[in-house]
Amino acid sequence: MTEVNVLPSPPLAIAQEDALEREQGLKLLDDPQEWAAFSLPEKNQAGCWSSSVVFEGMHCAACAITLEDALRAVPGVGAVQINAASHRGRIVWSPELTRPSEWMRSVERFGYKAIPANDAHAHERRRQEGRRMVWRLAVAALCMMQVMMYATPVYVTEPGDITPEMVHLLRWASWVLSLPVVFFSCTPFLRSAWRDLRHRQVSMDLPVALGMVVTFVVSSIGTFEPTGPFGAEVYFDSLTMFVFFLLTGRWLELRMRDRTAGALEAVLNRLPDSVRKRMPDGLWALISIRRLAVGDVIEVLPGEALAGDGLVLAGQTQVDEALLTGESSPLSRQAGDRVIAGSHNLSGTIEVKIEQVGASTRYAQIVSLMESASLSKPSMALLVDRWAKPFLLAILLVSLASAIYWWPTDPAHALMVAVAVLIVTCPCALSLATPAAMLASAGALARGGVLVRRLEALQNLATLDTVIFDKTGTLTRDAFEVANIHTRAGTSQAQALQWAATLARHSLHPVSRALWSEARQRALAEGSLSTLESEAAQAVSEKVGQGVSGLLTVSGRAVPLRLGSAAYCQAPVYEGVHLQVSLADDAGWIATFELAEELRSEAPGVVAALKHLGLQLKVLSGDAQSAVTQVASLVGIDDARGACSPQDKLQAVQAWQALGHRVAMVGDGLNDGPVLAGADVSFALGQAVPLAQSKADFVLMGGQLHALVQTLVRSRQTLRIVKQNLVWAAVYNAACIPLALLGWLPAWAAGLGMALSSLLVVLNALRLSKDVASSTPAA
Repeated sequence: MTEVNVLPSPPLAIAQEDALEREQGLKLLDDPQEWAAFSLPEKNQAGCWSSSVVFEGMHCAACAITLEDALRAVPGVGAVQINAASHRGRIVWSPELTRPSEWMRSVERFGYKAIPANDAHAHERRRQEGRRMVWRLAVAALCMMQVMMYATPVYVTEPGDITPEMVHLLRWASWVLSLPVVFFSCTPFLRSAWRDLRHRQVSMDLPVALGMVVTFVVSSIGTFEPTGPFGAEVYFDSLTMFVFFLLTGRWLELRMRDRTAGALEAVLNRLPDSVRKRMPDGLWALISIRRLAVGDVIEVLPGEALAGDGLVLAGQTQVDEALLTGESSPLSRQAGDRVIAGSHNLSGTIEVKIEQVGASTRYAQIVSLMESASLSKPSMALLVDRWAKPFLLAILLVSLASAIYWWPTDPAHALMVAVAVLIVTCPCALSLATPAAMLASAGALARGGVLVRRLEALQNLATLDTVIFDKTGTLTRDAFEVANIHTRAGTSQAQALQWAATLARHSLHPVSRALWSEARQRALAEGSLSTLESEAAQAVSEKVGQGVSGLLTVSGRAVPLRLGSAAYCQAPVYEGVHLQVSLADDAGWIATFELAEELRSEAPGVVAALKHLGLQLKVLSGDAQSAVTQVASLVGIDDARGACSPQDKLQAVQAWQALGHRVAMVGDGLNDGPVLAGADVSFALGQAVPLAQSKADFVLMGGQLHALVQTLVRSRQTLRIVKQNLVWAAVYNAACIPLALLGWLPAWAAGLGMALSSLLVVLNALRLSKDVASSTPAA
């Protein structure tokens, strides 16, 4: 007998290939070298990793709760945080107990799919999902129009005008046209409901799918048995109409989610997959970005993105840093300039020496902040999440009760009343009300150069009444000039500056950078730069808000030196308004440096705009009271307090909070960590310090204070739209549920009401997706 090889059918073969490819992809993610692509070491739990993933198949808050429960049940998985609106999640897991493939498979058992947030094919999958949605919507629309055409004669003619045979023929035609709607257009709802039933879960698709199935079954029985208990009327027109309306709402929701997440996706996917590296023989070789290391030299062509932070060695070009710094205009870069990862090369070919890669780059720090925003849940959204499942269970019980109540009167009518209750009470609008508005606003702010670290902060910002500014690096620019140097007898100004600069080079504080820059400029002019750079301090430590200390070798002896405030160095205070920093050794005071600082040109206008919005303004600074008072008066702030340590600032904020004030803190993020964390809302200027160390809720990437006013106005708009959405969702349910229970609301009208309520919420939220600058009124 000849053996015949039977090939699997094309759909089965495709499914098998997809499953095999998915399994191979999961195994690849178990390689520790792959973890860095979508995970970071968890700072709060030693040895654990924090992974960012996107979930496919989610539609509501109940889905997020189901996913969180499934992931927490996996041994080795710690914290889980999932946002139903952005479909993104953060999973903290221990590599000693589990692997990514294990906890990803745990959600697949519930019908969902977890994909690394940086997955190169994620955008293409979203496009395919959008195409499938459009096809389902088109089929539902075409069939709905035909079914309505066949149903119209029954509605508009008098009894007896149409023969029973013609009515029966029209019913059969409607049944045939409803089949593509049920078995194609309704697939997402039915698949999700079947998944819920198999796993004894509940989501917002379950009551909707039950309504569709009941309507189709009742109408089919009425078509097959016109003389039976369900033969008086069929509801194919209602079925096709509410399927069309629901798909329209789902499609617009999908479009809105892609639009509001656009800024995040644009940043997350800016790095190239491979780069051209200069090899030891001078030739260029294409390597994976994961093999890129500090010190490598790469070639970047026009149109390509920078793979790491680095120094331009050769070439001249313009770069686009809009999504990273908020700077909308292209910036010129040439040999000697620095470029940052994620920025785009626009015009010329350049050679770049890599100085930072991976998690050390500003790009990675920005991504970390943006991901935290996309995962956070405002308190209003948490409240909806908490009640999502109980509310859905209540819907099912109320629907069942309504069917039982109406059954003795008319079984067909009873089932359609139950369907109307199932559909009209589905809380889609309620679950979308808060996260849709928050994410739309966060996306617009990101495009304007403001990173939202916590969505909850948008809610808090709208209700604050007091704004506190730090002075140095906030109201003034972080660049200082040495205006004068006072020294003790026997010490030259040049010697004092050299000692101070040697300590200052170990600090990121703007004052330290100014001293080091002044010393380098003088040494360069005198030809002694190599001598200055060769000196190094030992055992250097920095006390936040006070100064830097360390050991410096002077004439063969280790001399302990302190550089910082007058109190820290036990130094005299000179008359004047300049910032003063002192140097001291074990014998006492050595020198005091007076530093002139430049006021930010936009600061007076920002202060005036904030006052116009009804806010109280204050200044808290660690600098001398005279310098703080002068800067505060120049910008128009009356309440200014100097000589504050970080603890003093925190205590002052807590005292105002105890009086009932809602306080925002604006600082440079360097020595303001405690007060930034303690304020109700906090802002940090993104250029000041590494972003990963920031405790702020908002990061102003462009370093311009104008964004503060824009963010405040946007937060008030956001809260206003959230309240409008919540009120509308509540009014809609309060008005329609009684109508459905009384049998006065047909299934098609219930579907239309549910779809329109969700559409209204989505469209209202889309008003916030406009760019910040174009929607912010002039101060």
